Amino acid sequence: MFSRIDSTRRAFLLPIVALSFGIASCQPQTSNAPSANTNTSASPAANTTGGDSVTLNGAGASFPAPLYQRWFAEYNKENPNARISYQSVGSGAGVKQFTAGTVDFGASDTGMTKEEIAKVSRGVLLVPATAGSVVLAYNLPGVEGLRLSRDVYPDILLGKITRWNDPRIAKINPDLKLPDELITVIYRSDGSGTTAVLTKHLSAISPAWKNGPGEGKSVSWAVGTGAKGNEGVTAQIQQTQGAIGYTEYGYATQNKIPFATLENKAGQYVAATPESASAALASVTLPEDFLGFAPDPAGDKSYPIVSYSWIMAYRTYDDPTKAQAMENMLKWGLSEGQKFSSELGYVPLPENVVSKVEAAVDTLSK
Repeated sequence: MFSRIDSTRRAFLLPIVALSFGIASCQPQTSNAPSANTNTSASPAANTTGGDSVTLNGAGASFPAPLYQRWFAEYNKENPNARISYQSVGSGAGVKQFTAGTVDFGASDTGMTKEEIAKVSRGVLLVPATAGSVVLAYNLPGVEGLRLSRDVYPDILLGKITRWNDPRIAKINPDLKLPDELITVIYRSDGSGTTAVLTKHLSAISPAWKNGPGEGKSVSWAVGTGAKGNEGVTAQIQQTQGAIGYTEYGYATQNKIPFATLENKAGQYVAATPESASAALASVTLPEDFLGFAPDPAGDKSYPIVSYSWIMAYRTYDDPTKAQAMENMLKWGLSEGQKFSSELGYVPLPENVVSKVEAAVDTLSK
C-alpha cells in the first residue's frame, strides 16, 4: 500500500534536502515544489537587495523544510540577486552549525537553550517562522480512522504494547478490524527538533516516559528502528507494514499516509488539522525571546502535539549586505510567505505574533 512515494512530494523524502536557488532556479528547479498559485504581488521587503548579489546559507530542521523550499523559490522570483541555500539536516545539526558560525542562519523546532545561545558571540534572534503538528503515522492496510488514547500511545512507543490487536487498542477502536501483527516503532536516529517536540509532550502526559527516555532532541528508545529526518521516517513507515512513527503533518498528508486521531487533555479525540493546531497554539504565550511551548495544550478542539518552528539569525553580521538580506528574507517569510503555510500543512502565524516578530527583525541590519 505504501511502496511508492508520491511524486508530488518527492523533495520531502531525500535524506538531505538541499534547497539552493539562484537566478536559474526560477525555471526548472521550482517544479519540484508542491503546486500553488504563485501570482502574488511583491511584498514591501521584495526587490530591496539592490544591484549586489548576496548568498545566504542555512541549515537545520527537516520539519519546516518543504515550506522553506517553497519560500526560497518564490522569494527568488522577486529578488533574483538573492541566493538562499538551506540544508535539511535536523534541528540538532542545525544548532551545531549555527553555533559554530558555519552558516548564515539555522532552523530548529525547539529554538535554542540558554547554554547554546551563550556560545554565540554575535547574539541570537529566534524568529518563529511557522508552526505545525507532529502526527503518529502508521502503515496498516485497510485500517482507517485509528484512535489512540493518551495512556496507550506512550506505551506503544515505550514497547509496552507490542501487537496491533492488543486489548487496550481494540477497546478504543471497536469498529476496526485490527490485525494480529507486531508493532514496529519508527523513530528519528538523528538529533531532531521533531523528537524534542514529541518527547516534551510524552513527558507531560506519561510518568513512565518522563522517568524513562525523557525529553530531548535525541533519546534512548526501548524499541524500534531509526531513520534520518522527517523524510527518512516517512519513507520507512511507507516501507514497513505494521509500522508507527512520528513525522510532521504535511509529510504524512502529502504522501497519503494515515495517522492516528489522538486523545487530548480535555479527553476529546482530535485529528491533526491546521484548525486543531491553531486551537492548540492559542494557549501558547510567546515571551520576549519568542520561545514558547504548549506540551499538553488545553481545549476541546486542540490537537495535542503542536509546536512553533524557529529560524535562528545572528543579531550582528560582519557583512552589512548579508544583514540587510536576512532582514528582507525574514520579513518576506513573515508576510508573503505565510500564504503558503496551509497549503503545505503548516499553520500561518497569528497576526499579533507577526507584528511582534517583525519589530525584532528590524534590528538585524541596524
